[in-house]
Amino acid sequence: MISTENISKSFDHKKVLNNISTNFLKGQTNLIIGRSGSGKTVLLKSIVGLHEVDEGTIMYDDRNFTKMKMKERKLLRREMGMVFQGGALFDSLSVEENIRFPLDMFTRQTVEEKQKRVDFCLDRVNIHREAHKLFPSEISGGMQKRVAIARGIVLNPKYLFCDEPNSGLDPETALVIDELIHEITVEYNITTIINTHDMNSVMEIGDKILFISEGEMCWEGSKHEILHAKNNKLQEFVFANKQYQKIRDEKIEQED
Repeated sequence: MISTENISKSFDHKKVLNNISTNFLKGQTNLIIGRSGSGKTVLLKSIVGLHEVDEGTIMYDDRNFTKMKMKERKLLRREMGMVFQGGALFDSLSVEENIRFPLDMFTRQTVEEKQKRVDFCLDRVNIHREAHKLFPSEISGGMQKRVAIARGIVLNPKYLFCDEPNSGLDPETALVIDELIHEITVEYNITTIINTHDMNSVMEIGDKILFISEGEMCWEGSKHEILHAKNNKLQEFVFANKQYQKIRDEKIEQED
């Protein structure tokens, strides 16, 4: 579990995060949602230490991340996996070389051990052997995202962070990526945090949802609660897509 307690962050005297306290649960997909500029990306980057918070505490289970020295943070980062927006694969490396890169950087495994782990992770995300030697430019966007997930889990992380993992994907492929992240989260009991504005992701895999507006936490709950939430800002965000207005109305009619 990852916990934030009263964290705040400002840039050039403008407060971007204001007093956010929440828990991100283990074995569940925890989604941070909100409009562009709401602060959700700053929150994610603060949790992983790319931004230093001005106030408050970030806990990784029973470890106080905000008070850790640089050496301690480096050790903790070995327990983290990252899936970046756009995949962020190395163009000059093959698919399997991209997956092996974290193993080369952070482990002393033998070549055989690394290859076994690479093959396992690529198999887990359904990348067939004939694609292992290809370069990112030679595979589809959906495959690139799956390779990025494989790289994110290659070190067997306790914590997985995904920044807009569905960005640029068609709805069908996005659904596949959502299901894959959720399956891996449950299977390996990972604390997964996903930064997204995709309501399809929210409704499909939103075990825990945190809604951020203008740097403040406005609502938290699950995908089963979000359509009935009595929060004006959240309703404006959710029902900007008329599809979900229709879904809510249909559910209300069924309940009546």
